[in-house]
Amino acid sequence: MQDDIAAYYNLGQEAARLGHGAGRLELARTQELLLRYLPPAPAVVYDVGGGAGVYGCWLAALGYEVHLLDFMPLHVEQARQASARQPQHPLASAEVGDARRLPRADVSVDALLLLGPLYHLTQRAERVAALREAGRVVRPGGAVLAAVISRFASTLDGLFTGAMDDPAFAAIAQQDLADGQHRNPTATPHYFTTAYLHHPAELKGEMESAGLRHEATLAIEGPGWMLPNLDQAFDQPERRERLLAVVRALEGEACLLGASAHLLACGRGAVIRDA
Repeated sequence: MQDDIAAYYNLGQEAARLGHGAGRLELARTQELLLRYLPPAPAVVYDVGGGAGVYGCWLAALGYEVHLLDFMPLHVEQARQASARQPQHPLASAEVGDARRLPRADVSVDALLLLGPLYHLTQRAERVAALREAGRVVRPGGAVLAAVISRFASTLDGLFTGAMDDPAFAAIAQQDLADGQHRNPTATPHYFTTAYLHHPAELKGEMESAGLRHEATLAIEGPGWMLPNLDQAFDQPERRERLLAVVRALEGEACLLGASAHLLACGRGAVIRDA
């Protein structure tokens, strides 16, 4: 993993990212989409790129058997600490590893999450390799749920926050629009790190190239992540539900998928049929 990516995550921001602002909408929507596609607990879920364990520990508390893997030792340690805080429902395991080479047997999990690895595999062959590994370890017909960053996220964020007034950021966003290859030559962490930003139409082809059956690509936040004072909206139950209702209504609209900061795709492992 590139040094700049490791340096970015070693800042330790990931554990708290989903607890404020647009992260709260990302968390709520990702949780509801996961429950839509995951089999009932106590299914075995492999949380690949599980970070600090936000989703893995939540699923473990719901009764799932969750095994977490992440390339960052810091994240794995944070996930173990989060797991220890819920001793009645701990993670089944948490270890350091690579999404392209999973230390699991074939067809050994009921569902697999890729809620981060595809961000930082900047070459298509690497992303297909990770998706192919997911298809190898998931049981026939099992869900592979993969999140990506939208090709247009930097541009929209820059317009919304005013970062586009910085020529350095404007150049980053311009490159993102050109080919999805996000690079941050500045010392500003808010401008993110080395990543690949997907066009909404790409993920289907990558899943199919990996041997998965693509089922859907949906907007996670939709345009709702650009709402001013999002924390206030989430603190008011009626406003929160109205916002979520709008995002749900727009989640599959192809013409609006790119307006979401993140997308979630569901693929299914190959079903082995009798001859």
